[in-house]
Amino acid sequence: MASPSPHDRSRKEEDEDDPVERMISRTGCAELHYAVQECMAEHQDWRVCQSQVQTFKSCMMNFQNAQREKLRKQQQTSTSAESAAS
Repeated sequence: MASPSPHDRSRKEEDEDDPVERMISRTGCAELHYAVQECMAEHQDWRVCQSQVQTFKSCMMNFQNAQREKLRKQQQTSTSAESAAS
């Protein structure tokens, strides 16, 4: 019996327990991540997959920047509230 492909990304219950899968799903970049994996599985050469890698990287950077901005705004709000309470 052949073992399942490590690049099979169909949704399975065990995928839901994977912390990396959960983290990537929360970013909104999961489909781009899977595109990188599929390209790598097909071509076995990361150089061929640079378009997919760059698109995924850009998505992740946008998510991280949005998270930083959200945190910055939360910190400003809490600092303003503390100043007003003084």
